[in-house]
Amino acid sequence: MCGIVGIVGNDPVTSRLVEGLKRLEYRGYDSAGVAVLNGVGVTRRRAEGRISNLERAILEQPLEGSLGIAHTRWATHGRPTMINAHPHTADEVAVVHNGIIENFKELRHTLENNGREFQSQTDSEVVVQMIALNICKGMSEEEAFFATIDQLEGAFAIAAIFETRPEQIFAARQNVPLVIGMGETEGYVGSDAFALAPFTRNVIFLEDGDRAIVRANGADIFDRHGNKVSRPVTIANTESVMADKGNYDHFMQKEIQEQPDAIARTLAHYIDALDETLFETSAHDDFARSDRSIAIACGTAFYAAALAKHWYEDLANMPLEVDIASEFRYRNACLPKTGPILFVSQSGETADTLACLQFANRAKLPTYAVVNVAESSIARGATDIFPTLAGPEIGVASTKAFTAQLTALACTSLLAARARNALTAEQIGVHIADLLTAPKLVKQVLQLEDQIKDIATGIKDAQHILFLGRGINHPLAMEGALKMKEITYIQAEGYAAGELKHGPIALIEEGTPVIVIAPWDRLFEKTCSNVQEVIARGAKVTLFTDQKGAKECTADVSEIVVMPDCGPMSSPIVSVVPLQLLSYHTAKERGTDVDKPRNLAKSVTVE
Repeated sequence: MCGIVGIVGNDPVTSRLVEGLKRLEYRGYDSAGVAVLNGVGVTRRRAEGRISNLERAILEQPLEGSLGIAHTRWATHGRPTMINAHPHTADEVAVVHNGIIENFKELRHTLENNGREFQSQTDSEVVVQMIALNICKGMSEEEAFFATIDQLEGAFAIAAIFETRPEQIFAARQNVPLVIGMGETEGYVGSDAFALAPFTRNVIFLEDGDRAIVRANGADIFDRHGNKVSRPVTIANTESVMADKGNYDHFMQKEIQEQPDAIARTLAHYIDALDETLFETSAHDDFARSDRSIAIACGTAFYAAALAKHWYEDLANMPLEVDIASEFRYRNACLPKTGPILFVSQSGETADTLACLQFANRAKLPTYAVVNVAESSIARGATDIFPTLAGPEIGVASTKAFTAQLTALACTSLLAARARNALTAEQIGVHIADLLTAPKLVKQVLQLEDQIKDIATGIKDAQHILFLGRGINHPLAMEGALKMKEITYIQAEGYAAGELKHGPIALIEEGTPVIVIAPWDRLFEKTCSNVQEVIARGAKVTLFTDQKGAKECTADVSEIVVMPDCGPMSSPIVSVVPLQLLSYHTAKERGTDVDKPRNLAKSVTVE
């Protein structure tokens, strides 16, 4: 989650912009920058890594002005380098951007055909280049900014400053939070009220589609159609904790909604979105000479690893065993000769997983940490890291960390396939293109929330729920059941659908809820046969599938949730999201403590 701060007034702003950025550090970031307007035009300083690096750059080359914007970036398009850091500039304009511009490739191609020269690999730079091009065409600053916003597809919060408008900040948002702060002699823009707390408590929460022109003495706000509107001023609670729920009821709900960004950030670490190619990795030789690999994890991370087994074996022809850390560490495990060993953990502090890492290190095998916290014990103890860039996850039940784990493991399976010459460059390119659609497809799934709420109402009083899936969807069934157990306290089990007649079907009675994950694939017809079997015994089936699956399903299911059509790699990343929503809304209906379910902790750091 990138962070934005902007100040317009009459006093120097640089040090206060940096102060605002520090209050946004909890979101995570990999670079930072500021741009101010002074007597010589737009001047900026940028730095990779910590805000302290930015402070050093400003100390070495001071800049000051009474109008400025600042940004902490977490890469979604383009690697975390200084050239990709915000603010981006073009001609007399500077821009900062949070979110994802989904149509940036088409826009960039058009801009390049119009003679615009890009300096970065980011999607964000298209915004400033479009504004600058519109200015060159004779538009006013307002016209250039608004026309640019109208062409953007995706999720964004944007702040822009113009050399020709030394007393105004232009701002816009769509599906990404952005607030305006109102001071006595200054105006502010920020990603959240917490960032602006040192300056003002009076904030305006912009609504989706809003655009604004912020001045020291007020702001003009327009809706997506260009109509001038009034938004209420709210008195912010300056005692807010750094990571707050915003307008959401629970952190889990917020974190489910943040998944398109989390997936995009993780993809950006492994894939050059412009060229649709994989970046190099230190694991290349270890993948190439691997005789057998093991993925070790606990809980939700174990199900991510179980799903990755399909990718590694199907795509890279690389045997991958999956083991629960608490079991692996207490038996005389047969290690591979060359490895590598993967350790999957959200926190990077899971005690059992850490013990297994130490065991593998003593055997002198290459070890790789698939973790969300780069400074964690597992990350520091491994040979190298495969990061998952989900950002802080507060809810105990993992959501965005899980989809980020899937994303990282999908990318590393392609890296393994390349190292082992198991796929051609063309075949890898097809899978990369598929993965790059995942953030957009997850956003589409989130639009199904109202239908899923209704389903949750129907199952909230169940005593037992069965989740079914086949092939790559079997680990999703287990993860869906785990989420339901964790936060609703309903007994739920995830099974391979083909195992029904080996025991689970005995649990089916009249009205038993059965959740089936079955996007169209080569196993769909077999899954439908399993669905018929449970319906014949009185089960009430909810089928999560896609357009073709919905058309081909002949079973008399109670409810069909039609998800967007996906490629084979993006499909499981997308398919788990409605299961998260189902568990969340069922828990809300039952009145349980969603973010802090009983007896559970976010990170299990002791046995």
